[in-house]
Amino acid sequence: MSVVKSTLSDEDRSVVGNALQGALVDLIDLSLVAKQVHWNVIGPRFRSVHLQLDEVVASARTHTDTVAERASAIGVSPDGRAATVAKTSGITEVQDGWIKDGEVVRAMVSALGAVIGRMRERIIATDKPDPVSQDILIGLTADLEKHHWMFQAEAHH
Repeated sequence: MSVVKSTLSDEDRSVVGNALQGALVDLIDLSLVAKQVHWNVIGPRFRSVHLQLDEVVASARTHTDTVAERASAIGVSPDGRAATVAKTSGITEVQDGWIKDGEVVRAMVSALGAVIGRMRERIIATDKPDPVSQDILIGLTADLEKHHWMFQAEAHH
């Protein structure tokens, strides 16, 4: 049941709602992964990687709110609960404990790559049913691709 009447058909709302929900959990997990490695990074590039991770966290959190509010606007209740994120995220779990700066960079390249791949699938899925939601997904994917590029460049230090 939806308390918000959507301008989308039920079928389109379902497709778009699934895309937005998937984006939501991936963004939440991306922010958590980036914060986890942010707290545990060690090595000669500590400061630059540490600061770069904060940029990813800020970006993911901003996009998380936008995606969740878009879902609400089309009558889909967003679910950002920890259990939901843990069950449905597309990001591989990062190791615990201290992590060398080079390994952190590789983990972020992998995490961002996984999220970007799933976002691009969502962009395609939302093309016809809701160009407004698709536009949000396109914008956030561009931002994630910028972070991905920067970490890839850092990997060639």
